[in-house]
Amino acid sequence: MGTAATTLFSLVNQRVVITTPVVEYATWKDITSSYDRPCVFIQIYYEDGLDGNNILILKEKDVKVITDLMMGGDGTNTSGELSELHLSAICEAMNQMMGSAATSISSMLEKRVNITPPSATIVDMGDTVSGENIADFLKGSFVKVSFHMVIGDLVDSILMQLYPFDFARNLYREFI
Repeated sequence: MGTAATTLFSLVNQRVVITTPVVEYATWKDITSSYDRPCVFIQIYYEDGLDGNNILILKEKDVKVITDLMMGGDGTNTSGELSELHLSAICEAMNQMMGSAATSISSMLEKRVNITPPSATIVDMGDTVSGENIADFLKGSFVKVSFHMVIGDLVDSILMQLYPFDFARNLYREFI
């Protein structure tokens, strides 16, 4: 995520700090009880080098700030509903960030790792939304990786990544 922070800095022209991750098991209930609503789920699939996917979760306000900065604003134009423009812009930001992270993983694993273009969905994690309708692995236990993310003085938030347990275990095995 260090390389991802550098990439995000180049997109938003603000100081970006992403802390060391906190890794834990989670369930859909854990996620829905602890995260803002609505939020944006960004799915990323690995197409070369690794077999699996992950989901990034960002708060709605954070997406608005990041996309406003990407469009040349000062990060304060956050009123109104999230639009297709917001989703497209955040997908591009996450594509560049996770592409950078995939390049770092490639170097560490000494093999080619590529991702597919991300897809973003607005999710209101109320009682009517089931995790398995978003991704099959969300119906059971999975791995949650949380990062504290600060962007200038505009964002002070938690960025979450969700991984299928088997994918996380296989990635761990690759590294050891």
